Amino acid sequence: MRFHVFQHVPFEGLGSIQGWAANANLATRITRFFHNEPLPPLPEVTHLIVMGGPMGAHDDHRFPWLVEEKRFIRDAIDAGKSVLGICLGAQLMAAALNTPVYKNAFPEIGWFPIHKSGEARSDETASFLPSSLTVFHWHGDTFDLPQGARCLAHSAACPHQGFYIGRRIVGLQFHLETTRESLDALIANCADEIGEGPFVQPAATMRAVTDRFGPNQKVMKALLEQWVAA
Repeated sequence: MRFHVFQHVPFEGLGSIQGWAANANLATRITRFFHNEPLPPLPEVTHLIVMGGPMGAHDDHRFPWLVEEKRFIRDAIDAGKSVLGICLGAQLMAAALNTPVYKNAFPEIGWFPIHKSGEARSDETASFLPSSLTVFHWHGDTFDLPQGARCLAHSAACPHQGFYIGRRIVGLQFHLETTRESLDALIANCADEIGEGPFVQPAATMRAVTDRFGPNQKVMKALLEQWVAA
């Protein structure tokens, strides 16, 4: 297994995924776009995780490497690789699959519940996700469902909180991998995005939540184990 990660900014790393990979004895290679590191040869990758970031999926003019990254993601999917996208990562997957990515009606920042879609509830492939779960969000954009994808979940703010195509291709709009440290890093680096809105929490409210990290990381672990097995 050749496990690779695309990281877009220093403060959005693997979170709890790092500990899971270490416990599973999985060697993790990372392309850090903020250091202008090159893409790996596609044959050297079997499993790809595309992390989050404050840029948009179509900000090619500001971040020219997005063009090659999206092409790589599409090539990886077409080549039968396993691809998991988180937040921006899911948006990049959607864009790579020629699916619209655009501003959501409301930004969603903080701890808010998601609800499993009706089709996902009856699909064993989505069994890793409970019917409802309060998860951590930090996004202003969203996406339509790629062709052939199923909706994983929705929230009051966003109709498409995730999608999946079989067990191999999964995009999550939310952050199951969040740790106390990764939450603090997002707040420290993206505090200017915390404005007014029905689905935006103050930093103090986000930090006050202490009982959600474990349940979210447990679901992340279940997803990763299923995704790797596929």
